[in-house]
Amino acid sequence: MHLFRRPRVASLGLAAGLLVLAAACKKDKDMATASLPAAITFSQAGLYPEGTQYDDQQAHFLVSSQTAGRIGQVADDGTYTTFADDGQLISTIGLNLDATHNRLLAAVSDPGYNTSRTSATTKGKLAAVAIFDRSTGTLTKFINFSSINTAYPAHFANDIAVDAAGNAYVTDSYAPIIYKIDPQGVATIFLTNATLAAPAGKFGLNGIVYHPGGYLLVAKSDEGALIKVPISNPADFTKINTNSLDLSGADGLQLLNNGVLLAVCNAQGRVYRLTSGDDFGSVSSNSTVRSNSFATGSVYPTTLARRADSVSYVLYSHLDALQAMQSPPVASFTLQKVPLKK
Repeated sequence: MHLFRRPRVASLGLAAGLLVLAAACKKDKDMATASLPAAITFSQAGLYPEGTQYDDQQAHFLVSSQTAGRIGQVADDGTYTTFADDGQLISTIGLNLDATHNRLLAAVSDPGYNTSRTSATTKGKLAAVAIFDRSTGTLTKFINFSSINTAYPAHFANDIAVDAAGNAYVTDSYAPIIYKIDPQGVATIFLTNATLAAPAGKFGLNGIVYHPGGYLLVAKSDEGALIKVPISNPADFTKINTNSLDLSGADGLQLLNNGVLLAVCNAQGRVYRLTSGDDFGSVSSNSTVRSNSFATGSVYPTTLARRADSVSYVLYSHLDALQAMQSPPVASFTLQKVPLKK
């Protein structure tokens, strides 16, 4: 019997050692997370960024611009420099950093705020995606959806999700359309349905993320609704039961894990942490969500960047000041750490 006792003691010792190691790793991760800046403020008068991503490899945030079109990069000390620019970038909106394929995708539209690049042929009509080399900022593709979206007169490419196969999905806020770009750069209409339309002058389809379960989660701003769209059969989309939660002004989405979603509601100045136990047939109750949300204040938050898969930062865009044509324009913008855990 003694022959079997020693391995057991050794196994217990190994298990205890692993627990200590795991605890130490968690402590190190928590300390690293705590050391990240609570807020990063950068100054670029009148920039009005709408989208952001964080590149862990390059150690900088990427931000778009509705007024300048260029993509900027922001360091932790608030230093802003240009990452990429091109004359076709009238207004850049949502961003998606596809690290797997070493590329950055940017939704491009023309709401009329870039006075040096807007035109009668593009204002309120442009929906496009620009694709850049993630390391160099070189523009590798520019995909204009104008040849495939002729059923609707107004267009606004807003946000982008990328699935495991490298297909990109792009929301159109002025038309009830989700576009698809395959890995070869071929664009098609993935989903169009009149029930997804918004009243004229309002944003409809907005933030979008890919879920590893094989579907897209999409925000519909005018209704404050969340839509679940199966990749294999997009026509079979459904509205997610939000348990009467007010998600009006829903904009950027961020999937933290298979059952937790962050949703930014710019009109409310709030970031909601939504949980689902039924594969996003529904999300947590109104009272539960309200107590686990983050109030940004009147800064018109738009979307989120995830850093090292541990911390989310929400972008304070101040787009309401742009829409009101505030003078002088807002000069400083902030990326704020969101105190909502994974």
